[in-house]
Amino acid sequence: MAGSVGLLQIWGLCIWGVRTSWRTESDGDFYCPGCGGDRGYRRRAGTRKLTVVGVPLMARGSAGSVIECAACRTRYGLEALERPTTTRFSAMLRDAAYTVALAVLVAGGATSRHTREVATAAVREAGFTDCTQEQLLAMLTALSTTADAVPDRGLGDAIDGCGSWLSIELHEVLEPLAEHLAPQGCERILLQGARIALADGPYRPAERDALAAVGRCLRMSTEATECVLEAAARVLP
Repeated sequence: MAGSVGLLQIWGLCIWGVRTSWRTESDGDFYCPGCGGDRGYRRRAGTRKLTVVGVPLMARGSAGSVIECAACRTRYGLEALERPTTTRFSAMLRDAAYTVALAVLVAGGATSRHTREVATAAVREAGFTDCTQEQLLAMLTALSTTADAVPDRGLGDAIDGCGSWLSIELHEVLEPLAEHLAPQGCERILLQGARIALADGPYRPAERDALAAVGRCLRMSTEATECVLEAAARVLP
């Protein structure tokens, strides 16, 4: 009898089990931490099922959703999609350099040819290799014209040293980027703006206001922002 019970227990362990079945919900590209680069992914939803002799018979609840790398097959939580791909991150950096350059030019540097040259060089270095001074000035004109026709949204005529329309742009472009930048990366973006502002001499009050807004959008403390601005001013030729 004891032998029979033991046989039944072994037999039970062999035929009963719970298996997770997966179905693909969507796919796309993401930054795979395991591969260390951009890869394709599949978002997969799992369902636990009771099996007998390997045959699924009854659902036993959800196993949740995962992100599966198409290359290494490693599975991650959905938070893996929050990190931008390398391609997307590069585009965010380009947009940041462009918007900061526009903010500084609006704050008082657009009339100086040297300032426009420094701004254009910064934008080119960030990735817009075909950018010209004429294009920057045309964009400033277009944005100013648009701003005249767009309601102020209750933000006032001037915010952070620039028009409210550009203040909105700074927040929309810089704040999402700040989540993925180390402090040194934030400082570099602010320093580029400071160099543009200093190209034609010491900071104007409006330029300081605009750069302070850049620091806030990058989630830098007031002290850290001032430190970068003062360090840039000390090397002013």
